[in-house]
Amino acid sequence: MQISPPKYLASFIRHYLFLESNEKDIKNVRLFTDGSTGLILSANMHLYSHLSGDQMPLSFFYGSLNSYKDFYSKGTFSFIAVVFQPYFLNILLKISAKEVRNQIISVEDVLKDKFQPFQEKLFYKTDPLALITDLNAFFMKFLSEEVGPDYHLIAAVQQYILQHKGVVPSKDLEKFTGYSERHLERKFEDSMGLSPKKYSNIIRLHYFLGLINQGMTNENMTLLSYYAGYSDQSHLIREFKKNVGLTPGQYAKTKNKMAVNFIEL
Repeated sequence: MQISPPKYLASFIRHYLFLESNEKDIKNVRLFTDGSTGLILSANMHLYSHLSGDQMPLSFFYGSLNSYKDFYSKGTFSFIAVVFQPYFLNILLKISAKEVRNQIISVEDVLKDKFQPFQEKLFYKTDPLALITDLNAFFMKFLSEEVGPDYHLIAAVQQYILQHKGVVPSKDLEKFTGYSERHLERKFEDSMGLSPKKYSNIIRLHYFLGLINQGMTNENMTLLSYYAGYSDQSHLIREFKKNVGLTPGQYAKTKNKMAVNFIEL
């Protein structure tokens, strides 16, 4: 279940996801980059890193990803994912987004008292829509006090990249902002965790994802890659495998897409 935030929060929160499973079998899942940061709130999820085998915190923030992370879950679970606009984690935690790129940060380590009531409500199976309403109120109160000076610049650059579907030469960004490429890169990485070039590549990739989710065949993949701004199909496949860990064809055949960038393997 995907829920949009109210309009006054849309500049900071992309959407909420409520996911649950009553199956006790082990699930292998992959989270791959969409340029966002976010918060996972859970009271009973047993999630483990495929790479290290370490158990993830029950509730955690995640920084912007360069590519993808694989996990497996044991037993039943329910959780709410709050998918942030990329710069919101920087505002919320008051640390450089570059420092937490590719990182998992336990809520208990940074903002335990703030989010513990939401974890308890999840444990007692509060209606997810009521819980999301409470989260909206929490974030609105926080934002009335905490927005920093660079927010408007970074948000404007992000929107410019989105409007151009990720096909944005650095000279166009220099002209749009009035900043040099290097100066803008420092500001962008501090707020977003990614360079403008990397973020643009991710947005272009997700524009292509949107196209193939409407239906892709081997015959039309070349045309769709052209629409998404890729110079050739081999370039697209390299970018796709680097960021998603699959080929476009493998992704299109994935049956359980819990979200565009959160899939069961």
